[in-house]
Amino acid sequence: MGQLAQIIEGWRNRLFPKEELKDIIAQTTEERMKICDNCPKHSKFHSTPLRPDAHCTECECTLLAKLACLSCRCPLGKWEAIITEQEQNKINET
Repeated sequence: MGQLAQIIEGWRNRLFPKEELKDIIAQTTEERMKICDNCPKHSKFHSTPLRPDAHCTECECTLLAKLACLSCRCPLGKWEAIITEQEQNKINET
């Protein structure tokens, strides 16, 4: 799965989560945010006047979407995907 597909997955999970995934998305997002909030690559530790959203300065992803993407992993290895791309593809088919 490419980065664009993962961005779409993250926004879909954030805005229109499937009922059966709501709890795991919320739990995963919360756990990942605790890690990202203290990461030196979090945008809050950098001057980014043209981009006011909270984002990772390593991968440039908006954290609201990245953290809700179940098949995404942190580019620094601080957290891993909890489902495979194949599992995400099956979810997309339903």
